[in-house]
Amino acid sequence: MTMAAGRMPRVVIVGAGFGGLTAARRIARLPVQVTLLDRKNHHTFQPLLYQVATAGLSPGEIAAPIRAILRGRSNIEVLLEEVIDFDLEHKKIRTNAQSLDYDFLVVASGATHAYFGHQEWQSLAPGLKTIEDALEIRRRVLLAFELAERQAAAGLDNESDNSRPHDNPRHENQPPAACRQSPLQFVVVGGGPTGVELAGTLAEIAHHALNHEFRNFDPRQSRILLIEGGPRVLPSYSEELSRKAEQQLRRLGVEVLTSHMVTNIEPGAVWMGDKTIPSAVVLWAAGVAASPLGQKLGVPLDRAGRVLVNPDLSIPRHAQVFVIGDLAALPDENGKLLPGVAQVAIQQGAWVSEIIARDLQNQPRRNFHYHDKGSLATIGRAAAVAQFGKFEMSGYFAWLAWLFIHILFLIGFRNRLLVMIQWAWSYLTYERGARLITGSDALPGWPEFQTKTKTETQPPSQQPAA
Repeated sequence: MTMAAGRMPRVVIVGAGFGGLTAARRIARLPVQVTLLDRKNHHTFQPLLYQVATAGLSPGEIAAPIRAILRGRSNIEVLLEEVIDFDLEHKKIRTNAQSLDYDFLVVASGATHAYFGHQEWQSLAPGLKTIEDALEIRRRVLLAFELAERQAAAGLDNESDNSRPHDNPRHENQPPAACRQSPLQFVVVGGGPTGVELAGTLAEIAHHALNHEFRNFDPRQSRILLIEGGPRVLPSYSEELSRKAEQQLRRLGVEVLTSHMVTNIEPGAVWMGDKTIPSAVVLWAAGVAASPLGQKLGVPLDRAGRVLVNPDLSIPRHAQVFVIGDLAALPDENGKLLPGVAQVAIQQGAWVSEIIARDLQNQPRRNFHYHDKGSLATIGRAAAVAQFGKFEMSGYFAWLAWLFIHILFLIGFRNRLLVMIQWAWSYLTYERGARLITGSDALPGWPEFQTKTKTETQPPSQQPAA
C-alpha cells in the first residue's frame, strides 16, 4: 500500500474495549499515527463488572483511564467522542464533534443488551455492560434490602399498636411475620456466564454477607431465582459442566428454572406464560446485540446485527476497514461463529496490527485463526467451572484458576493489588466492601411486588422472549 510522500498513515480505532485497546497498543509500534475514539474516558474490565454490581469491588478497581494506559505511546491520540456515521467511499468518520480522515479504520465498538423486541423492559430489568449498569444494579439490589427492612419495621410497629408490647418481641434470629410470609425475591433472566455470576453472588450476599445486619427483616429468607429459556445453564459449556454449575448454584441457594420462557416483565413481577413471579429486582442477562454502528457500515449483517467480516477481518469492498470483537461475525474451522469473549477480541486486535504492518510493506495478507485458550465461569465463593479443550474441572480449583487469570489480565499493577486484597478479605469474611447506595431511593413496583398474586393480575398476551 502506498501513501503520500512525507505523511504518516492514519489509523482510526473506534472503541477502547479489549479489541480496540489491544489494536492501539500493537499498531502504535508501526510508523503510523493512531487516533482512538471512545465515548468513555476509561477502559472497563468487563468480566469483573458483576463484582461492582454486587458491591464486591469499586468501579475504580476494574477500570483505568485510557490516556493513562496509552501515555507511553507518543503517536497515539485519544479523543472522547462518539462516532455518528461512516463515509467509507471517501474514508471519513463523522463524530459528534468533527469529521476525521483515515487510511485504516478499526471498528471495535462492542455489543449492547438485547431485549428481543421488548425495549420497554430495559428500565425494569437492567443489563450489565458498563460501569453505569453495574452501579444501577448495585443501587437496586442494596435498596431492596433496605426497603424490606423498612417495610418489616413498619409492619411490626402496626402490630404492636394493637397488642401488648410483650406479645411481639423482636428476636434477632427470628424473622418478623411479614418477612416469613413474603420473602424478598430477586430474578435473574438468562443462564449464561453473566446470569450465573449474578445469581450466585446475590445468593452469597443474601445468605451470608448481610446476615445479622438487619433487625426486622431476615435477608437469609430471600429467594434468588435464575430463569433460563434453554434446557441448561451455561449452554456454551459441556453438558457435564452445565450440570455441575447448576448443582453449585443450588448449593449456594439459587433456584434454577430451565426451559422456562419469560413472556413479560412489569413493575414488581416477571411473567412466564400464565405464571407470575413477584420480584423486588429483575436483572437481565438473556442476550446481547451488536453495536448499532455495524448498521452504519452498509455491509451484510447477521441476525444479531454483527458484521459478516472477511477471513482477514476486513469488510467486503473496503479492504482498509476492519471489524473486530463482539461486533464481528466470523466462523471458526468448524463453521461455528466465534464467541463474544475477551480472548477473541484481544487476538483479533493483535491480528489487525499484523495485517496493517503487512499492507505497509506491500506483503500479502493472511487469514485470522482463533486459538481457544479455554473458558471459565465463576458461580460464587470457591465455585466455578473451567473448560480447556477436552480438560474440564469445577469447584474450588476452577475458581482459583478463574481468580488468578482475571487478576493477571487486569490493567495496571495497582488494580491487581487492590483486587487481590479485596477478594482475600471477602473470602475470609464474606464482606462486600463497596455497599454504597447512590441516586434515587425508588424501585419499580415497590412495595406492590410483595402483595401481587396470580389472581390479582391477568396474564399479558405476549410472545416468549427469553
